[in-house]
Amino acid sequence: MYTVTADSTTAEQPVSGPVPADRAPARKAERVRMTGRERREQLLQVGARLFADKGFEAVTIEEIAAKAGVSKPVVYEHFGSKDGLYAVIVDREMNQLLGMVTDSLTADRPRDLLEQAATALFDYIEGRENGFRILVRDSPVAQNTGNFASLLRDVASQVEARLAREFDRKGFPGKLAPMYANMLVGMVALTGQWWLDVRKPKKDEVVAHVVNLAWNGIAGLEKKPRLTART
Repeated sequence: MYTVTADSTTAEQPVSGPVPADRAPARKAERVRMTGRERREQLLQVGARLFADKGFEAVTIEEIAAKAGVSKPVVYEHFGSKDGLYAVIVDREMNQLLGMVTDSLTADRPRDLLEQAATALFDYIEGRENGFRILVRDSPVAQNTGNFASLLRDVASQVEARLAREFDRKGFPGKLAPMYANMLVGMVALTGQWWLDVRKPKKDEVVAHVVNLAWNGIAGLEKKPRLTART
């Protein structure tokens, strides 16, 4: 018997018995149906990976849609544009980091506060690598969403208030607290960017050395610094 299709004519032979697995017709993979919230979260995760790996300019809506297994209109429906998706990702990461640092500042002693802030930043870098890589990249959209520098200023303002109280207690000029807060936060953040690529030494060891330098200065460096806030 011959079967005529739209573009070809093929001989169809009768088959008896089970069809070998390698000759069985392939089934199309079934697409998992997601709720709107689940699809939005998936697109955020896909976008974060791509933006972290390639940067904002190199990523396209087509690529995001393809990686997520959806059509371009689905991405537009949720975020309006690539800029919109990026802005949501940046805003979420900035809130996450600022929240982690702010929540960590519970100690009374200045050195312990420094340890807590540094540890929180490194915890964020370790746990949300894609987010951190996105924050430290430059993007045209950052003018509207904020950028890493503005985030660090927010973190520094949290540290500043606590430094000011300590400065007052020791008789140091309170007006210098903002300067010192930005020094400390900037040093920790830059070290974090470096550590993200090398991952050596271990996180806690790096934090201990950062605190060692900030607390003791070059002249008073300890040979084997260790963290004390957790003990």
